[in-house]
Amino acid sequence: QVQLVESGGGLVQAGGSLRLSCAASGRTSSNYYAMAWFRQAPGKEREFVAAIRGSAGNTVYADSVKGRFTISRDHAKNTVYLQMYSLKPEDTAVYYCAATYSLTNYYTRNYDYWGQGTQVTVSS
Repeated sequence: QVQLVESGGGLVQAGGSLRLSCAASGRTSSNYYAMAWFRQAPGKEREFVAAIRGSAGNTVYADSVKGRFTISRDHAKNTVYLQMYSLKPEDTAVYYCAATYSLTNYYTRNYDYWGQGTQVTVSS
């Protein structure tokens, strides 16, 4: 059974930074084709934030976070990170970690496994 556990959320002032972590257990994160972060703000649909894929660790970002957020993975620790800088109130959301073994699911953003989420609140 795959488990993804997020941590690192919290309350931060606008302009501040946070680093989210997602620890994978069960099948190791190194076997995933891709891992990603999504977020869901109150009253809004879940949206894609960033993904990292393949052995080369290629990354892709939503336009809204490009240049401010960085996704990375540590295969030895089976962990994926989301480093967030220059946070804005509109970044407030529950952030979810996701994983997939499927190339198709990576491109369709229909990930197979999800964590429980961690709250990020950015005050103005």
